[in-house]
Amino acid sequence: MNILIIGSGGREHAFAYQIAKSKLCDQLFVAPGNAGTAKIATNVALNVNDFEAVKDLVLSKDIQLVVVGPEDPLVNGIYDFFKEDTALRDILFVGPSKKGALLEGSKERAKEFMAMHNIPTAAYQSFTSESLAAGKQFLTELDAPYVLKADGLAAGKGVLILDDLQDAQDELENMLSGKFGQASETVVIEEFLSGIELSVFVLTDGKDYKILPTAKDYKRIGEGDTGLNTGGMGAISPVPFADDAFMQKIEERIVKPTVEGIKKENIAYTGFIFIGLIKVGDEPFVIEYNVRMGDPETEVVLPRINTDLVELLQAAAKQELKDIELEVNPDTAATVMLVSGGYPEAYEKGKVITGIDEVKESIVFHAGTKMSKDELQTNGGRVIALTSFGENFNAALKKSYQSAQKLHFDKMYYRKDLGKDLN
Repeated sequence: MNILIIGSGGREHAFAYQIAKSKLCDQLFVAPGNAGTAKIATNVALNVNDFEAVKDLVLSKDIQLVVVGPEDPLVNGIYDFFKEDTALRDILFVGPSKKGALLEGSKERAKEFMAMHNIPTAAYQSFTSESLAAGKQFLTELDAPYVLKADGLAAGKGVLILDDLQDAQDELENMLSGKFGQASETVVIEEFLSGIELSVFVLTDGKDYKILPTAKDYKRIGEGDTGLNTGGMGAISPVPFADDAFMQKIEERIVKPTVEGIKKENIAYTGFIFIGLIKVGDEPFVIEYNVRMGDPETEVVLPRINTDLVELLQAAAKQELKDIELEVNPDTAATVMLVSGGYPEAYEKGKVITGIDEVKESIVFHAGTKMSKDELQTNGGRVIALTSFGENFNAALKKSYQSAQKLHFDKMYYRKDLGKDLN
């Protein structure tokens, strides 16, 4: 079949890498893609939120399966666009409806969903500019640190964790005054949970589900988990502390009620549920939902899946997920992200990347790259993800770090302390 992946980052390159290996894949298209996807698929330059352009591409190239990578088109209703168009509605589609995508598109909606379906999460309240005074008062009732979340999508930057009450009250006012635009017209304030985080990925057809390999990612730019939040500086899969007993708690208390809640609310949901969790003592709590695979977690999770990815995605899109077996590589995968100097704040693009051909022990996933004439160049904050396998995460990380030393671009940076919190 002909397949389209929508998106342009490391996540989409990882999808393309796995899908291109499938015996079921005839032609593979990525829109808009990057320099890495261009080597294994046909890139098509289009805006992921221009649904008419996506429709033209799907019909002109006889696409039979569409996989949506990023959250924006999902929150903007691309699934609904397909299902409401007679020319598109029978095309297999991986990604939830606009109603389903609200689990990521609105922090308030996600919290309400968790409360409704008895899914463990931090205590919270929501506030708007009209209730600013009540929000400031609520902060005084909490212990530090204080967690403020923009309700809408803010490109991964809408969550603030602050130690000082006055700072938190000031930032609440800033957010409700438009710091993150429309995304922070409503702000969710929640209790801080102390523990260690992990991500659990679920593929569902709206009725049944498969739990994919777990992952732990590293969000802060600085070593020792310091500095600003990023889109992710690396990831490890599986998570060493997520043993069978803990995973059983996650499945019974969180995964099953989430999928059951989707069913009870008649939400059209075919695709991925990315559950951001925190382990407090021995108990799992949900921090947030995302309605797609994470990045860079996709780069460690998908390479560990031995089952043909197209078979899996096709089964989900046809509501036949219960009939397929999920096989997972027991080895550990570790990803190190190479980023542009200055990221996640201002950074320059167009830096020449060298050394990729010398990398033999790792899979090279392109994130923010482009070809300019015959030169491979940087084209984003996160540039390259290096994924390696090993018998444990230390062995896998060692290979990724060795590979990183073979690559170069001006002001290239990566964290050298991934996994230290797990030893």
